[in-house]
Amino acid sequence: MIYSIIIYLIQPIIWIRLLWRSKKFPAHRRRWAERYGFCQGKVKPGGIMLHSVSVGETLAAIPLVRILRYRYPELPITVTTMTPTGSERVQSAFGNDVHHVYLPYDLPGAMNRFLNQVRPKLVIVMETELWPNFIKVLHRRQIPLVIANARLSARSVAGYEKFSSFVASILCRITLIAAQNEEDGARFLELGLKKNQLVVTGSLKFDISLTRELAIRSLTLRRQWAPCRYVWIATSTHEGEEMLMLEAHRQLLAIFPDLLLILVPRHPERFPMVRKITWKAGFNYILRSSGGIPSKNTQVVIGDSMGELMLMYGIADLAFVGGSLVSRGGHNPLEAAVHAIPVLMGPYTFNFHDICSKLNEAGGLITVTDVTSLVKEVSTLLNDEDYRIYHGRHVFEVLYQNQGALQRLLNLLEPYLPQQS
Repeated sequence: MIYSIIIYLIQPIIWIRLLWRSKKFPAHRRRWAERYGFCQGKVKPGGIMLHSVSVGETLAAIPLVRILRYRYPELPITVTTMTPTGSERVQSAFGNDVHHVYLPYDLPGAMNRFLNQVRPKLVIVMETELWPNFIKVLHRRQIPLVIANARLSARSVAGYEKFSSFVASILCRITLIAAQNEEDGARFLELGLKKNQLVVTGSLKFDISLTRELAIRSLTLRRQWAPCRYVWIATSTHEGEEMLMLEAHRQLLAIFPDLLLILVPRHPERFPMVRKITWKAGFNYILRSSGGIPSKNTQVVIGDSMGELMLMYGIADLAFVGGSLVSRGGHNPLEAAVHAIPVLMGPYTFNFHDICSKLNEAGGLITVTDVTSLVKEVSTLLNDEDYRIYHGRHVFEVLYQNQGALQRLLNLLEPYLPQQS
């Protein structure tokens, strides 16, 4: 009750925050009714519901949703997110194959309205989104809830332990948690989860692959953009990192005058700011959204399009994955690994600790700490083809060797879904 009262009381703060963010990204002021469970006509009841809070979780869910669509074609699938960016990613990945709405705020009335419309046979939540009222309503309606690709950091455990009895009451209502690794599983048990509610399946993030169509598109774009140039890409960058990337690129151009940088900010609302930073730094640049082809004088391409990150990686000779030179915890390096190119990251990789540890152990991940070390490592990789191939091969091997979580998860979901004919 106390939790619900707090959630009701902070609603005006949430509205103000959305309006503030909508100044840069207008999508934040749209579809507010969905955030309170009003989604009549936007979903089809009686199927599978999957929730992925934002872009990273949505990308990990793509192979799962596709195979569920193939195996259970008679079941509608509703994919929910919390952010406009996640929403755009869902719509670009699946089009009309799935229904999409925002998951409502965790208010009892909103959740009941929402579930009255969706009426799912099974709910899958990606990673660790524990919404108490949502979980309580699902449990009361006897709707199975599976937390897939679940992870739980030591820091999160320390926070949850302050409300241990409350958290334990939430966990006991979850049907099953499919953890990414043994350490994550142990942390859930520490918070009160029962052993019969836990299975360690591995990380779904490893279960990505390069389609023939995407490989051809990347090869075609590389031939158009840079048939005789080296290309490096910096992706999922946050505030502060673009300046570092551009300064590194300035120094690298003194060594490799024809070098092309593809710069892809993490958040769409920052595209105009990154464009301004690049212009002020004096670089010749084009926007990916313009559809133009870089000329020999183009030094930077700003990746301001949605849903093309895997395509962009396929153009590059090596990749820096952002959120890691500033304390954001880093982003997924495996989307670059699927192209067998070297991956560089900063020291802040706690969001992907398990994946980065595996890459480090295999000698596949290169850690940089500042502009100087970034310039040094990129220069070495571009000058030494064998060294570049070595690191690209090792990150790809780690990706390949750790696949299989998707099949293990599908086996766990079968008892909660209709028998296949």
